[in-house]
Amino acid sequence: MKLSESIKSISYLKANAANLIDEINRHQKTLIITQNGEAKVVVQDIKMYEKMKDTMAMLKLLAMTNTKSKDATDIKSTLDSLRNELKSMQ
Repeated sequence: MKLSESIKSISYLKANAANLIDEINRHQKTLIITQNGEAKVVVQDIKMYEKMKDTMAMLKLLAMTNTKSKDATDIKSTLDSLRNELKSMQ
């Protein structure tokens, strides 16, 4: 999808919220909402958001394990730390 097609104003969002939500969910799209000509928020399909969070968690896990030694204790500790951090973000 082209970025230019995914930018909508807040007034467009207000006038077309139900249709936009349907389109976002149906096509798993992401929209950038502007206010006074500036990008302010992102509206994203929930499934895409969940995939993104899972991907970020896996990337963070990989980064953390690459900086530590590879024995089982360190990996368990890394997983526990990651779980705690994810819980605190929610």
